[in-house]
Amino acid sequence: MKKLFALSFAVLLLVGILLTGCTTNTKSNSEKKENEEKKTSADYPTRQIELVVPFAAGGGVDLAARSVADYLSQEWGQPIVVTNKPGGGGIIGAQYALKEANPDGYTVLANNVSTTTMYEAGTTKPVVSNMENKFAARIAAGTPAYAVKADAEWDTFEEFSEWVKKNPEKLTWASVGPAGFSSFVAAQWFESLGIDFNKTQMVSSEGTSDSAAKLAGGHVVLAIHTVGELAPLVEAGKIKLLAVQSPEQSPLFPDVPTTQEAGFDGLTIKWWTGLSFPADTPDEIIQKWEKAVEKMEKDETFLQQLEKIKLDPAYLNSDDFTKEVEKETKELTKLAEDTGIRK
Repeated sequence: MKKLFALSFAVLLLVGILLTGCTTNTKSNSEKKENEEKKTSADYPTRQIELVVPFAAGGGVDLAARSVADYLSQEWGQPIVVTNKPGGGGIIGAQYALKEANPDGYTVLANNVSTTTMYEAGTTKPVVSNMENKFAARIAAGTPAYAVKADAEWDTFEEFSEWVKKNPEKLTWASVGPAGFSSFVAAQWFESLGIDFNKTQMVSSEGTSDSAAKLAGGHVVLAIHTVGELAPLVEAGKIKLLAVQSPEQSPLFPDVPTTQEAGFDGLTIKWWTGLSFPADTPDEIIQKWEKAVEKMEKDETFLQQLEKIKLDPAYLNSDDFTKEVEKETKELTKLAEDTGIRK
């Protein structure tokens, strides 16, 4: 009996030693991995970064992203390459950057209102949700503008609005998708006119350049994008602006009235672009981008570049950016439900 007890005790002691060793090794490996991740984040970036633009080249998101890439490439001494991945209203590129890429900080998404708040508000089953974004910083904002072909019959936003109110089925307008930026601006306007969003005809486009080309070519009646995005064709005499959606007139086109001046007080939607990463990206990397963007938005050369592409600086840090996205999503979801955009 004593021998059996001694043998059992020895076995238990051996198991205890083994378990202690395993626990120590597991803890050691965990600490080692954590230290390695901290060291990697501290050294970041050490190689090329891919900045994904989920729209075609030439639009506001693309131009802002290229300005960011130019500045931070010099700041960090590492190349930042802009990759355009248009399609699906911006969701194809967003899915690539947030769900397919490694969360190591070397793939960044140039997101915007269309791929985040508007997309989540517009669908009950988002392929990419806001929760899968780790928002680093907001970069820039833009003023929406309503544009028609240069030789269109309407000279004022009031005249055009009356025509749309009487003939909603004749209105064709371009958008990257049913829940894209143009769609939400249009929906808010249609709601103020008291017309059914679904009676108008949306024509799909790959982005601003495509929408503006469709408008200039007479393939759609209306295009809604930022003032800066539409400016080149306005200056070329191909299209004209009927109104800008802002409390104040645009310094680019001071003769174009605001929607408020045209009698529409409730049109409030704005355009913005920022940067986000996969949700599992280390906080240290997010903080590096946050601080770098804050510094960038105080740099005169970068501010001049934003002015050149006709966008306004609109920096928000990671926490404030995240809160703003949550607030905007709630507001746009209500609009989407009220107007029938949400599917």
